Amino acid sequence: MYIRKTTKTHKGKTYDNYLLVESLSTPKGPRQKMLCSLGSLAPAPREHWLALAHRMQASLAGQLALTPPDTARETVTARGRRGGKPQSGVAPAESEAVLAIASERVSLEEAREAGTVHVGHQIWQQLGLNEILRSAGLWERARQLSEGMTLNRLIFPLSEHAMPDWIRSTALADILGTDFASLNDEALYPNLDRLHPHRAQAGGTREDAVSPGRHPVPVRSDLHVF
Repeated sequence: MYIRKTTKTHKGKTYDNYLLVESLSTPKGPRQKMLCSLGSLAPAPREHWLALAHRMQASLAGQLALTPPDTARETVTARGRRGGKPQSGVAPAESEAVLAIASERVSLEEAREAGTVHVGHQIWQQLGLNEILRSAGLWERARQLSEGMTLNRLIFPLSEHAMPDWIRSTALADILGTDFASLNDEALYPNLDRLHPHRAQAGGTREDAVSPGRHPVPVRSDLHVF
């Protein structure tokens, strides 16, 4: 959706008119459909036209603005919603009803970081570390704690005492399908003791832990992320 300028001369005087146009893909190729006439936008700088087109597109879809309204822009937007024609005082149909949200009253609870731990989890899986720890005899909870501790060291290194709070601030519990609500540092120290005897098994290049068709990932045998 964009704004197109048209110019017409009548009795020696030039008039500018602006159209809200939508690009469509048809069997005969791309076509432009005029949605409505916006009249003269002379006061609005050209660089603002794209933002105006986006605002009108959202408005026509029923999306209300989160920022304080701009009077001039809202006037043009309302004109676009009416299709350039006067609008009666008839209430919108139920299917066209929109919900007004007071943005200053919106609150956020339990926001959690997801992107970094998701990427870390994918790498953990591709390296086959879960299978390595399973073959070493670590049960599921110990493997989950090991992954959480490793990702913490790689993403936001903290002491074991501070790790549980960091783990709860991420989406790792949802990714692993477990609950870390009651996790404390006392559960992490014993997990280090479980991992230590198996450090040689988890280190080095493990070709058997890599899926067929993938290159093995070398891991320094003297580097242990505990």
